[in-house]
Amino acid sequence: MQRIRAIIRGSVQGVGFRFFTQQTAEKYNIKGWVKNNADGTVEIEAEGESGSLDNFFKVIKEGNRFSHVEDLALYKKESLKHFNRFKITY
Repeated sequence: MQRIRAIIRGSVQGVGFRFFTQQTAEKYNIKGWVKNNADGTVEIEAEGESGSLDNFFKVIKEGNRFSHVEDLALYKKESLKHFNRFKITY
């Protein structure tokens, strides 16, 4: 299991990106959260198996049909939070 924090830049707010992220997380059994930041980025904190996280972030980088991801920065975290689901936070 790993925990990764991600910051996504691009046209990712107001286009259903958080809902898309939540659906994708459920598909890959990823736990954690996604939120919009005041600076126009989207932030994700995700926990899961290494392969599942790789697949999850590959899909996130592609975005949904309304978004455009310009940059996806990933930061590995040392400890797990043991999230029990994936949610949209505000």
